[in-house]
Amino acid sequence: ALATAAYAHPGWSSYDEKKPLTVEATIAESTYTNPHGSVKLRATDGGKVWDVVLAPVGRMQSRGLTEAMLTPGTRATVLGYPHRKVDTEMRAENITIDQKKVELR
Repeated sequence: ALATAAYAHPGWSSYDEKKPLTVEATIAESTYTNPHGSVKLRATDGGKVWDVVLAPVGRMQSRGLTEAMLTPGTRATVLGYPHRKVDTEMRAENITIDQKKVELR
């Protein structure tokens, strides 16, 4: 079981914490499921689409990030780290929606 769990989680070392980036975008899609939520963001600076890894549902709930806040069409700003190999994926450190900043790590 441990090998399966370890295999299923991508590991945070896949993301480059030395290259923080901020993306202002519109939520195109979202998931509010474990092992962690996600959003697909269409950036305002040219329309690049980002796949953003969020936090586990329990952490999002305890920190005030509800499923309703991740509705498609909602504007969001995400501070995170790019994936080392997938140029459209990032891990979110925090997300701001309607001027409410939620720390995810």
